Amino acid sequence: MSEKPNIPHSIKVWDLPTRLFHWTLVTLMIVQWLTAEQSSTMDWHVWCGYVVLALVLFRLIWGFVGSDTARFSHFVRGPGAALAYVKALLGGQSPHYLGHNPLGAWSIVAMLILLVIQAGTGLFANDDILIEGPLYAWVSKGTSDWLTTIHKLNFNLLLLVIAVHISAVLFYLLVKRENLVHPMLSGFKRLPPELAGAAPRIVNPWLGLAALAVAGFPVWLLVR
Repeated sequence: MSEKPNIPHSIKVWDLPTRLFHWTLVTLMIVQWLTAEQSSTMDWHVWCGYVVLALVLFRLIWGFVGSDTARFSHFVRGPGAALAYVKALLGGQSPHYLGHNPLGAWSIVAMLILLVIQAGTGLFANDDILIEGPLYAWVSKGTSDWLTTIHKLNFNLLLLVIAVHISAVLFYLLVKRENLVHPMLSGFKRLPPELAGAAPRIVNPWLGLAALAVAGFPVWLLVR
């Protein structure tokens, strides 16, 4: 008997809420970068910061109630798994995963942590001219200035992580011939047959809207 051809199968791995979160955050990071240094655009920077905070809170919620590939329990693995993955890449192998690989998972965790710090410090920050965060009055001027410094330094770290993330995407595209952008647009990923039978559970996207409402409510209270 002839062997079955090892033809990749296209299966859905990313739900709509995860994809919308990803691309909305990409857009907002560009806007935040462009509006960070100009007093005339600082209002945009502040309002987009509120949206970023709501999105990050949504992603944290979605990491527990979302589809399998969006859940932290599904893609966050120990340092040993990440090290083994790096060794496999250096050895010329290309291990496949339904969602994030072990190394990419830690970059996602790092980015979320930095985003929490960025949005959190921004609530207390000031620019010594016109703009003050909604929680500025809760702390002393010295503490606000210190948190403003953290806010600025952390943004540079965030840009560094983003640069590493983009470099990894380009590495997979140009070296490994694996397009990671298309699945995050379409939701579908081409995987070897041995993984095709383990399609992740995709939850109803309306649950994502409910999670966004829960995340957005405290942010709305801050805006008020």
